[in-house]
Amino acid sequence: MKPLAMVRPFVDGSTGTVTYVVSDIDTRHAAIIDPVLNYEARSGRTGSGSADRVLACVHEHGLTVQWILETHIHADHLSGAHYLKERIGGKTAISEKVREVQATFKRFYRLEPTFPADGSQFDHLFRDGDRFRIGNIEASTLLVPGHTPADLAYLIDDAAFVGDTLFMPDLGSARSDFPGGDAQTLYRSIRRLLALPPETRVFVGHDYPPHGRRFQWETTVSEQRAKNVHVRDGITEQAFIALRQARDATLKVPDLMLHAIQINMRAGRFPRPEENGVSYLRLPLNLL
Repeated sequence: MKPLAMVRPFVDGSTGTVTYVVSDIDTRHAAIIDPVLNYEARSGRTGSGSADRVLACVHEHGLTVQWILETHIHADHLSGAHYLKERIGGKTAISEKVREVQATFKRFYRLEPTFPADGSQFDHLFRDGDRFRIGNIEASTLLVPGHTPADLAYLIDDAAFVGDTLFMPDLGSARSDFPGGDAQTLYRSIRRLLALPPETRVFVGHDYPPHGRRFQWETTVSEQRAKNVHVRDGITEQAFIALRQARDATLKVPDLMLHAIQINMRAGRFPRPEENGVSYLRLPLNLL
């Protein structure tokens, strides 16, 4: 059957992130998945280059943005959701489990008591199995925790947008050592994804190509089941947990984690400006 959705990927090379513009071919209604706001940590300056490429696509193709979807609270880039919403509209959305992430990091950053850890920064909170529409296309959600408690895959037409839960087959899976992450939970979430029809297209949230391979973002359920180095068919839960925990123990904290999470848990908004009109981030010392 001919796909109803057009998928346009946009690669942010500095973070290895892929943003997707998914549109109904007939109605030109669209969703944007995991947009990026550029950030230079050395200067503390933000930029809109990656988000502006998405804006240009929306305008060029005459798209009406209904949704700006986050697969989870990202630790490797700042979200461009608020920047895009201000310019082209659309409802921001994420899993209802974002409340757990907000509560954890409200304590972590010692945010102001009035910071609401209730998900209200987003326009809509999805539950597992919720259905929604992009034009005439029926879409649904699949809760896939393990990387974080709030990871959500979006099933749109013949495609699954899986965020960080799965990578390309030669890279495997997401880390599970962030607060609220869990290797066993991640394995079970991935098996939910791999139970989708084998021809389902799988679009990953990041790629970190090994030497000699070009950047990639699209695979299939059947290819993942046959070739994924962490979770292909035949790899047991116990083997995955051992592999994932051993690998996680060697990984460094992502470069932008301390900066990004406190923006992203606000749906891409900056902290409230202080008396001088400047927004400030909080960076805990010797805590991680």
